[in-house]
Amino acid sequence: MHVPDGFIDAPTSAVTGVIAAGALAVSLRGARRELDEKTAPLAGLVAAFIFAVQMLNFPVAAGTSGHLLGGALAAILVGPYTGVLCVSVVLLMQGVLFADGGLTALGVNITDMALVTTVVSYAVFRGLLAVLPRGRRSVTVASFVAALVSVPAAACAFTLIYAVGGTTDVSIGKVATAMIGVHVLIGVGEAVITALTVGAVIAVRPDLVHGARGLRQRLRLRVEGELVDAPASPVSPAAAPTSRRKVWVTGLVASLVLAGFVSFYASASPDGLEKVAHDKGIDTRAKEHASAGSPLADYGVKDVSDARLSGGLAGVIGVGVTVVAGSAVFWAVRRRRDTDVSPVSHGL
Repeated sequence: MHVPDGFIDAPTSAVTGVIAAGALAVSLRGARRELDEKTAPLAGLVAAFIFAVQMLNFPVAAGTSGHLLGGALAAILVGPYTGVLCVSVVLLMQGVLFADGGLTALGVNITDMALVTTVVSYAVFRGLLAVLPRGRRSVTVASFVAALVSVPAAACAFTLIYAVGGTTDVSIGKVATAMIGVHVLIGVGEAVITALTVGAVIAVRPDLVHGARGLRQRLRLRVEGELVDAPASPVSPAAAPTSRRKVWVTGLVASLVLAGFVSFYASASPDGLEKVAHDKGIDTRAKEHASAGSPLADYGVKDVSDARLSGGLAGVIGVGVTVVAGSAVFWAVRRRRDTDVSPVSHGL
């Protein structure tokens, strides 16, 4: 789904750039309410995990592969505003360092892959939770459906953008049919990965999952004929940080293993957009990436001849850069939140 330079004309790319910039500005403000001492470290990890899993293309049809988009996963784990920022950080790292997704098309990619997937998936997720029984299993089921819907929604968004600013004369009906058809299949893979990841985090620390907040019902006791909330169980101050640290380290190690080792066994077939673009002739106007000369272009380390080592090193570097960049952004947002609610800011 990474749109390269040349697919969309300059005016449309500029408009989507404005939309993306507005979405990021709104998300930066909204993320202040979502990020706290628990979620700020997790958000950087989520960005790194999405980067890693996006390297794992899985086969979905003859000659076509797909990979995680990550909007649903990020929105459910750390919140929709922070989710937009997570996917945007990944797209920026991929575009600048790995020549994946055009730089002039960055606005298109953020609008499509970060904004649309996050908004659509979180709306579906919240709608399902409103009608499903309260519980962890409902969160996992809702995660599956939300992720499944988000991928063809992104395909529809690309089709609309292409209808407005496509640089080749291809029938929009053909583009829509091909894009939506293959991305429904890719959505199944997205749904499985999202549900498994959300379910794994809920099993260990449900309080770290943004989408699961508010599902736990307080125990109520009958006192003198009236029901009252039972006092919260005391939690050891030392236990929670240690547990969060274990979750973070486990997630980082998993990301490094996926990007540095498992990615070598990913499908080499073109992804959904690449396949459709080639079959329909959309890619005839594609331009060379501005970062094609990057030492990490095409997810390999320049001058490292061994393909497995080159790809593995590139994956590890990508995970490291993404977790650092993402963590820096989210800690800065959290510090801004702390400043906004400080006694000084209230004139006390």
